[in-house]
Amino acid sequence: MKKLALILPILSVNCFAQLNNQEQQYSVGIGMGALYTGLGANIALLSQNDMKYLSLGCVEYSSRFGSTCGFGAGWVKTDLFNFDNNKHGFGIYASLVGSEVSVKYTQSDFGNDYILKEHDYYGLGLSYTYFFNGINNSGTTLGVSIHGTNADFDSRFASFLQVGYQF
Repeated sequence: MKKLALILPILSVNCFAQLNNQEQQYSVGIGMGALYTGLGANIALLSQNDMKYLSLGCVEYSSRFGSTCGFGAGWVKTDLFNFDNNKHGFGIYASLVGSEVSVKYTQSDFGNDYILKEHDYYGLGLSYTYFFNGINNSGTTLGVSIHGTNADFDSRFASFLQVGYQF
């Protein structure tokens, strides 16, 4: 977890590095998936062929523990392969992806006691996003992503389906 905590600030700084020869614009999006840290929103810096974003969202809800909400950061590029348009985006992201509960049982003179401990875990992943109107225009997005996590008990690999709208 400490390694991932060190990677997140580095990824965030790299996501907002300036490009010299491309016009920059901002976008806000809402939806669910990796671009939105579960169900949430993002703010992005756009150019003709890439999108650097910070997101805030909730990835799960439990009636016992409540919502698991957090942040993420990522970078999507549409010019990695020779497509004729800027609608196919491939990206990398780091994000909150879930929480897990551990239980510790102890015995005492008064019987058995247990302690529940909940903690969040994060993921680092790769994504594919289809931008219906291009990465630098408002419109619907669909995608899929796969990530590795630092979970102790849950699966070390998971995925997100994505649907959203960038304004």
